[in-house]
Amino acid sequence: MRDFTTDHSALALNTASLGHNLDGHGAGWSPERVIDACAERGFGSIVFWRREIGSRAIEIGERARACGLSIAGLCRTPFLVGAEAVDRQRVIDEAKSSIDMAAGLGAPVLTIVVGGVHPGTKGTGESLKIVADRVGEIAPYAAGRNVKLALEPLNPVYAGNRSCLTTLRDAVDICDVVGATNLGVAIDVYHVWWDSEIQAQLQRAGAARIFGYHLCDWLADTRDVLLDRGMMGDGVADLKTLRRSVEDAGYAGPCEVEIFSANNWWKRDPGEVLDVMVERFRTIC
Repeated sequence: MRDFTTDHSALALNTASLGHNLDGHGAGWSPERVIDACAERGFGSIVFWRREIGSRAIEIGERARACGLSIAGLCRTPFLVGAEAVDRQRVIDEAKSSIDMAAGLGAPVLTIVVGGVHPGTKGTGESLKIVADRVGEIAPYAAGRNVKLALEPLNPVYAGNRSCLTTLRDAVDICDVVGATNLGVAIDVYHVWWDSEIQAQLQRAGAARIFGYHLCDWLADTRDVLLDRGMMGDGVADLKTLRRSVEDAGYAGPCEVEIFSANNWWKRDPGEVLDVMVERFRTIC
């Protein structure tokens, strides 16, 4: 397992950790200011959200690289299934637009949060078949743009409206069905810390299909399942054991801190948040 106690160049910021992804939250720093602050603290990479990028993908990507940061990824495609994704062609077109943004930014990975249970169906089985069909449609386009697609299973609490994909097992199953070499998975502590199958499924995914590892913590007394994530070390997830399992499966890429915390970390000065991330990454993760 990698030693981060004296080298945190594998640390990546997901900008949602500063509250910038939701209106009315965070300090409102520009992408340029976030880039500068990460570079000053020795972060190795950064991950943006589409709403921050707009039409400035090439400009922002070049700014990050000029400051010594790599772009680790882009969040995320629009939902591929569920109540917001009934029109198949519109879904495909919007997904391709997000792929174009990732390519312009220079992001090697575009994260997919698939969406909830599709209208007219029950359970998750039929919805997952729709996900596989639509991922299979966009994967060749992404390959042509040199973009990898990372399916991110979410905690089962989101199955109804945000992600019918709730286990790494199901994510790897979709990878097997689609069979695209640029399709893989993203492993987020918040969503998989509880899964007793995680080690076996990580081995099944292997180095060729693990495209990202996301850090945070699950608070024992979580008050809001969407907006009350913990900073690493403040919750009940076994962070070092999980990272060991991810790396034993072959992953050696960035470790991306992604914390949605409307009533705690998003209310703090972003500089303080970044400083705490560095300290916790070097000592806890």
